[in-house]
Amino acid sequence: MYLSNVISNTLSLVCTIFTIIVLGYLIGNIKIKGISLGSAGILLVAILFGIFFNANPDISIGDNVINLFNSDIKSKYSLISSIGTVLFVTSIGFIAGPKFFRSFNKKSMSYIYIGIIVILIGGLCTLLFIKLDGNLSTSLAIGLMTGALTSTPGLSAAKEVIGADVDMIVAGYGIAYLFGVLGVVLFVQIIPKLLKIDIDKERDSYIAANPIDVPELKGEYIKLDSFGFFPFFLAIILGCLIGSFYIPGINFCLGNSGGCLLAGLLLGHFRHIGKIDCRIDASTIKALRELGLILFLTGAGVPGGVNFASNVKLSCFIYGIVITLVPMIVGYFIATKVFKLSLFNALGSITGGMTSTPALGALIQTSKTDDVASAYAASYPIALVTVVIVVKLILMIF
Repeated sequence: MYLSNVISNTLSLVCTIFTIIVLGYLIGNIKIKGISLGSAGILLVAILFGIFFNANPDISIGDNVINLFNSDIKSKYSLISSIGTVLFVTSIGFIAGPKFFRSFNKKSMSYIYIGIIVILIGGLCTLLFIKLDGNLSTSLAIGLMTGALTSTPGLSAAKEVIGADVDMIVAGYGIAYLFGVLGVVLFVQIIPKLLKIDIDKERDSYIAANPIDVPELKGEYIKLDSFGFFPFFLAIILGCLIGSFYIPGINFCLGNSGGCLLAGLLLGHFRHIGKIDCRIDASTIKALRELGLILFLTGAGVPGGVNFASNVKLSCFIYGIVITLVPMIVGYFIATKVFKLSLFNALGSITGGMTSTPALGALIQTSKTDDVASAYAASYPIALVTVVIVVKLILMIF
């Protein structure tokens, strides 16, 4: 009986989540030629757990049968992912906010263009595969595109279109999502290695080239809590409200992620509401950012592993890889050669264009500066809008 209880508790949702996180950090810190998965190691472990759960949904312990991954547990992992997302993007908003609007200029428009270009190239690759492969349904191809670009809003938009095969869309998303996340995480680390960039020197040059003086607050402001949780959670509430407004014509809303990013940017910029102090210590913001990232990776990874194991097809997996890599490579070339962006700004805008939360985390870890979040914050919202438009255009064409 005692052994049965131990095993049962070990396989409980709470214990499983923290086991995934611990193992993920261990694997993520393994370096091969200076490249590591970092926090994305958690995603890899979570996906492997999902694959295992899919193969072994029920485990017998004595007379008891434990269901490891039923519909109720799926919804709980989805909730964990959603909480992680809003924690992460709100943190990015507060980090980028003090400099984001003050530094917005013609060069900043390049970040927006990159966000659009990355999505459009992904859409063109998808159209090409639909034309070349007669066995590839439009719904499955759309799923592959949204997974390869790690775009949940794109997935949601596709599911809303009348006549679309929802099951095939979800299947495609699950197949392409694995490399969609890991591919961008590795890309932002491999590019500096291939170019033999001195990261410390590049960081110093980047900071020197982007000096923004943030004026001090004047007057007395009331700080409601020492950690800054009040303004942070207020930003999440405001973000959810902002994200619920639909853009007429395309039936699109920013959602919780886009809304919370915008709310974080605004509160991070103004830093107070009336007499209420909305400043948050950098250490608190970084802790919340990392917590949000690991919860997102865990919550998204386990269901992603289940979908991957249930639906994986080699040809579709290859299509997903192409849809992930080509937009990044072309986007990087345009960012550096056409718009003359620095390495960090180019990679930051690409992570935003790929709507990749873990990739920004990897870029911050690689560059050793939070300032790269500004390029991400500029390209991320426009990429969300563009991917929804592209999804609907493809479904209208076919």
